[in-house]
Amino acid sequence: MRVLFCLVLAFGLAAADQYCLSEMTRSDERISKHGYPSESHEVVTEDGYVLTLFRIPYSHKLGNQNAKRPPVLLQHGLFSNSDCWLTSGPDHSLAYLLADAGYDVWLGNARGNIYSRANNLISLNSPKFWHFDWHEIGTIDIAAMIDYILEKTGFSKVHYAGHSQGTTVYLVLMSERPEYNDKIASGHLLAPCAFFEHGRSAIFRWLGPLVGTPGGIWNTVLVDTELIPRNNLINRVVDNSCGTGSPFDSICKNGFLMFANGGYQNTNISSMQQMIETHPAGSSSNQGIHYLQLWASHEFRQYDWGTKKNRELYGQELPPDYDLSKITAQTHSYSSQNDALCGPKDVDTLVSKFVHLAEDHRVPWESFNHLDFIVAKNMRELVNDLVVERINKYESR
Repeated sequence: MRVLFCLVLAFGLAAADQYCLSEMTRSDERISKHGYPSESHEVVTEDGYVLTLFRIPYSHKLGNQNAKRPPVLLQHGLFSNSDCWLTSGPDHSLAYLLADAGYDVWLGNARGNIYSRANNLISLNSPKFWHFDWHEIGTIDIAAMIDYILEKTGFSKVHYAGHSQGTTVYLVLMSERPEYNDKIASGHLLAPCAFFEHGRSAIFRWLGPLVGTPGGIWNTVLVDTELIPRNNLINRVVDNSCGTGSPFDSICKNGFLMFANGGYQNTNISSMQQMIETHPAGSSSNQGIHYLQLWASHEFRQYDWGTKKNRELYGQELPPDYDLSKITAQTHSYSSQNDALCGPKDVDTLVSKFVHLAEDHRVPWESFNHLDFIVAKNMRELVNDLVVERINKYESR
């Protein structure tokens, strides 16, 4: 009855926000809840964005606060935030597994999400605040995070792991600012996203023709605005509806058909519930538009503003491609067969252009999908343990 009441209120009563919603649990609170030490840091970018970094400096299980603890940066995907690395708990989530392996774990938050919604120069309510996409997140935000972490820890290199858009921004930074290759101890790309020619997601069919090429009315209307912001009421209703044992469980699993054909066979519903509390986390519309442009062009290149503005910005009619040959950091790719966004054929294209790729790992599980890297019941044995193992090997050299 409470869920029904919330749904009714959603269509007109502001009081629903007070009645139906619990307090949002921040990443540092999630970390502390499991007994780990947690910290919150703010990083200000060169263009004024205030980014929040959460940190697990050491493991309370190891008591290794005085030991050498190499830093690792984990970066979330589109519409996500740092919570995605925590929601499956200490036995499964990559952040905790790395902390328990002796690492200093940092969780990034890109500009525009719920933890990074401030700019010292621009108001959040201004369209100028949202005038960015994942190019800026890569070349500015991730660079600022890496520099901050290295300064705070005294290390010269950081290990990096990203999921989905977290892989895109890594590719952008390493190719556009190749000096950062020397600051990467190892890179780990979970569900790597750069090429989308063979994307099977319905989102490509629905929106690709509308906004995948510049100049249309939808580009003009949608550009420079917040896309899918976090809504407290919707999050609460979905959370209640998707509980274990709920009659809506199958809808919740299969509701992610935009990412998978046939729904999610591996989904941990408890992890999904934890995710729902702070997801979707907000982003710029330009990030989504840019991805749809890649689907339309079959290329991995910068944002297409149209011929006239491209000439002004890039000195050419089409946006320049990202030169993946400039990426020299030791980088590992982890992809899956049933990924409807960044599927195996498009990973093949990425691998063919990635001159210095250290490893192309394909998850040997036919049903494993895009979000399974974050919420699957079997993600530890299929992915996370491998990431920790590979990072350990670099540290043992």
